[in-house]
Amino acid sequence: MIEIAKEQCKSCAFCVEFCPRKVLKIGEESNQKGYQFAYMAESEKCVSCGICAIVCPDAAISLYK
Repeated sequence: MIEIAKEQCKSCAFCVEFCPRKVLKIGEESNQKGYQFAYMAESEKCVSCGICAIVCPDAAISLYK
């Protein structure tokens, strides 16, 4: 399972682009800085590979097994 710190996310979409299962998307909601943040759209497909956390330049994604 992953956790996304929405206030740290700057909507770069690296996590969305590099996710091998395509479980992440950029949402419609904005954080306090005005960025639309990533969220897990299809959690049942996530295999906790951790690629999203590795590619996130802002360390906004944490991985929990």
